Amino acid sequence: MALITGWFCQERPLHSGAKLALPSVFEQTWPNPAKVGTDSASAAILQGEAKETIAGHLGIRTDELYFLGEPRLGFHLGITGLIEDGSSFYYSAVDRAPAFAVADFLTANNHIVAHKLSVDSNGIVEKFTSTPSDVIAWQLINGETGVVQRDISDSPSKIFVDATSSGARRPLPTNWSTALWESRAWAGPAGLGIFALKNGTNWHNPLPHNAQSVVPGSASLALIVASALAIDSWVADEKLLQQKILDINHRIRGFIGEKISGAHFATELNGNAPHLLSISFDGVDEQILMAKLAELAIHVDSGSACNADNMHPSHVLAAMGGHVKGNIRLTIHHEITEDEVDLLLLALQKCVEEIRLIN
Repeated sequence: MALITGWFCQERPLHSGAKLALPSVFEQTWPNPAKVGTDSASAAILQGEAKETIAGHLGIRTDELYFLGEPRLGFHLGITGLIEDGSSFYYSAVDRAPAFAVADFLTANNHIVAHKLSVDSNGIVEKFTSTPSDVIAWQLINGETGVVQRDISDSPSKIFVDATSSGARRPLPTNWSTALWESRAWAGPAGLGIFALKNGTNWHNPLPHNAQSVVPGSASLALIVASALAIDSWVADEKLLQQKILDINHRIRGFIGEKISGAHFATELNGNAPHLLSISFDGVDEQILMAKLAELAIHVDSGSACNADNMHPSHVLAAMGGHVKGNIRLTIHHEITEDEVDLLLLALQKCVEEIRLIN
């Protein structure tokens, strides 16, 4: 009998649809597509096909799409590149750390006024007023809580859309200016960002450059092709399995609500992304809980635990006024089985009870 394991971490292996093709992909993508020659021409065709595939699934034009070898660089390109004289920058208290870093950069070096917007207990950004010259960072889905942000299509400002957690799950707002995705959102390879610049947008490259380039151009063609194969397969899987993901989320919530006292979900399921769950347990140290779960072959992410970058609890949960201690995050991937869910739930109940007895 095969060992049942549970991988509920955000990171996941490369999609099998891309993994099987990797050896031939690397064989075909070594030439520089921009050079002259038969091999380079073949590589250029592969690059073009990959671009069309990814752009089609993301709902943008191919001439608006660019690849980044460092995904987080897209925050700087997408936000700072929209800033002009007289701009103010708006971002939320639940945005990712790179958006915070760009806000600090703008206020320190460009004398730009940056406004950090608060959120309510459901993680929804407060109402605010901005002008056409202002720039807004807007997150479609929060990668920690699964909160689906409210619509911003009526804003007159320039919008940088953070789609790194939503992937192909949600379309861009109609008034987007720049956008960023990460390939791993659809089980593609890590280390690949997809940056979009809407045609007609008043944007300047904030990086040192000599040519009229939008991105540095250092992304691996092999990763690009693998990402295209992954998104094609992932979208097909999503159509078939989205109800399964929703059912698993309901099941996890129901079991924990009935069997584990002192448990708190960061958000309700209604209207939010069903593949993400954030849960806090009273009287539990999340690092001990994660270690105990790992011993039982269950792997989860820590939401409010200290991390090596800043040694602070989750700024997302804190901004929502939620429970920041004893917090773990679950990601429900397409390939999760009912047996793995069984193992997770029984392990959670056992480990939480053991930790509370010790405390």
